[in-house]
Amino acid sequence: MRTWAYLILLACLCFACDTKRFFEKNEDLKDERWVVSDKPSFEFVIEDTSVPYDLYCNIRNEVSYPKSNIYITYYLSDSTGKQISTALVSEFLFDKKTGEPFGKSGLGDIYDHRIPLLKNYTFKNPAKYKITFEQFMRKDTLEGVLAVGLRIDKPETK
Repeated sequence: MRTWAYLILLACLCFACDTKRFFEKNEDLKDERWVVSDKPSFEFVIEDTSVPYDLYCNIRNEVSYPKSNIYITYYLSDSTGKQISTALVSEFLFDKKTGEPFGKSGLGDIYDHRIPLLKNYTFKNPAKYKITFEQFMRKDTLEGVLAVGLRIDKPETK
């Protein structure tokens, strides 16, 4: 019982030190795979348009993921539904030569990746925004992808 208390305390301390995180939400995928028709979306509110933000796509995958990389298209839209940014991004999840997984592992053969989408992005208006992710691989179903998410960081206040 004492061990659990120490682990919970350690987890709280680790999360408390993350002062750059403005928003983070992840969506678990059904049956541990990303089907092309699944398009996870995340809504967030920006009130301070005077600071730049860094937007990331979070990917959680198993070591059994069959490819070395992943292609994702994101669609960022404002509160009126107008698309303000979109791009196809690519990231290697495993080393092409050795097969060693990249990312951070906290649970054995599960790895977390933070894929940069927009760096130092300044939103023009305070509003609610929405970002949607679409897997853009040649297969309709990506086995071994457990979750997709959005993380937004902003500069640390001094």
